[in-house]
Amino acid sequence: MESKAAAATPPYQSSARFADSQCYPQYTASLKCKFSGLEEFGSDKSKCQEHFDVYKECKKKEREARLERNKSRSLFS
Repeated sequence: MESKAAAATPPYQSSARFADSQCYPQYTASLKCKFSGLEEFGSDKSKCQEHFDVYKECKKKEREARLERNKSRSLFS
């Protein structure tokens, strides 16, 4: 029998909606800065670098968690 936590977490990111990702708020903040902020800052991407770095770190942690989940799964279960 499958637990509620396992049912809520899709086995693969591709089967989930991107908007449900833990990194979606960081993603939207980086895009907002990139598109609206760059008009304000000219083409100076360094003004948005903090947003880019936060999103990149979130995606890295999300990927590591997914790899750990997949490592614990058996192909024959």
